[in-house]
Amino acid sequence: MLKKIGVILTLIVFLCAGTALAAPKTGGTLIFGRGGDSVGLDPAYETDGNSFMICDNVFEALVAYKDESTELEPGLAKSWTISSDGKTYTFKLREGVKFHDGTPFNADAVVFSIGRMMKDRNVKFFGKGWDIPAQERTPEYWVSMEMDDTIESITATDEYTVVFKLKRVEAPFLANMGMDFADIISPTAFMINPKEFLRNPVGTGPFKFVKWVKDDRIILAKNSDYWDKAGGPYLDQLVFRSIPENSVRFLELKAGGIHICQFPNPADVELARQDKNIKLIAQPGMNIGYLSFNHTKEPWKSNKNLRKAIAYALNRKAYVDNIYQGMGQVAKNPIPPTMWGYNESIPGYPYDPEMAKKELAAAGYPGGEGLPEITLWSMPVPRPYNPDGLKIGVAMSADLAKVGIKARIVSYEWGTYLKRQREQPEDMDLFQLGWTGDNGDPDNFLAVLFDGMASSSIRTQWQNEEYHKLILDGKQTVDQTKRAEIYKAALKVFYDEVPAIAIAHSTVIWPARNQVMDFKLHPTGSVRMKNVWLE
Repeated sequence: MLKKIGVILTLIVFLCAGTALAAPKTGGTLIFGRGGDSVGLDPAYETDGNSFMICDNVFEALVAYKDESTELEPGLAKSWTISSDGKTYTFKLREGVKFHDGTPFNADAVVFSIGRMMKDRNVKFFGKGWDIPAQERTPEYWVSMEMDDTIESITATDEYTVVFKLKRVEAPFLANMGMDFADIISPTAFMINPKEFLRNPVGTGPFKFVKWVKDDRIILAKNSDYWDKAGGPYLDQLVFRSIPENSVRFLELKAGGIHICQFPNPADVELARQDKNIKLIAQPGMNIGYLSFNHTKEPWKSNKNLRKAIAYALNRKAYVDNIYQGMGQVAKNPIPPTMWGYNESIPGYPYDPEMAKKELAAAGYPGGEGLPEITLWSMPVPRPYNPDGLKIGVAMSADLAKVGIKARIVSYEWGTYLKRQREQPEDMDLFQLGWTGDNGDPDNFLAVLFDGMASSSIRTQWQNEEYHKLILDGKQTVDQTKRAEIYKAALKVFYDEVPAIAIAHSTVIWPARNQVMDFKLHPTGSVRMKNVWLE
């Protein structure tokens, strides 16, 4: 399979070389086929990739990540300085930028956008400002990343300068400020109807929101007044179509009904290679697909032997071979092997049914006796880290049955799945989820996904004092070499305690029609359409 991927990447280089000198054309409508609809379009409150891919084009943050990299570059802030003690960040903003509603982007807009997520709003506007409404729901990213314990105050010192004072040194802070949750919104648009802003987003990005037909399509239009005159936007319109079935989405691509097909079935990648009208765009995924336990209930909360039994019972290599079809690798750590801080010494849990049975007996359930049927929540939509959650759920259930554990598959519509899972319901035992990294920092995986002591919004709700201390040390250590050693230690605790089972890291390959130019995959999973054009 590595040979096949090598051929694919060679083909991509050849195709790109043939068009490298072509001048971008303006105009046209690009139709993007995706696996599911957005949950909402207010970046402060969403957590799913289908929501963020719209936000990626409507909104912008103070800092940005370069194309195909997590290296930082200026965004809405043209520059920044950091105090010698690492606790004060001063951002100088771009002038002359306007929101899609015609109102000006300035320091007060930054204070409003970020300050509205604070539990205790220690904010100061330069001008009149706004009376920020009370939160209607939890800003999950903000809470899970302990931002209330990080940011002391946000102050607009003049129209184009914003100062963030921190309570503590926070090594990932600048990278975090490039994430979707830190996008800057139009305060004026938000104040018109705060509850409806998630359906009528207004930002400064290269495209503006036009229309949302639920479970069908979201339409964006070119922002002709976009501030960055280097490059696009070139397209007149973007249409994001929701096509849940992978095979149907790929057939739409072959027929020309869509221009880009997100998350094809692995088998369809080979068919795409054989189609002269289609090209393949690939990148190693900065992601992890995992299976976790409901740590708010017994026996999962305290029975480590039972968790280990399930880890040994799952034939993860078979999932990668037969469902990922080789477009991925079995995971040993819950961070990808390309990320600094990865712990090479961790062996991972091999597929070993006999060891699973021994651990099951040690857990107090010999042969599964005494353990009632459990629920295995399986994702209803394809994601970068999991091509088919339901198929993998069926395979997992069959593997568990071989060692005496009965597991029933449960699934819901994607928005409901995310909402109910967050609530840690009593009827949930095991659940599938995953992650594509936001900023290239191990903290973005190890803290946000697994440190349940940091926040009730952490989806695993695993609480371990040793792990929590290591994660805090990692945040507050500036030297990257020292941070890497801290995260390796945290990964060893994760391996020993088995709070979740790392399943696989996927290779991301999306087919596109040949006339799609300059579309690039990003390590964070962002879908950035500013410089894309149609030949």
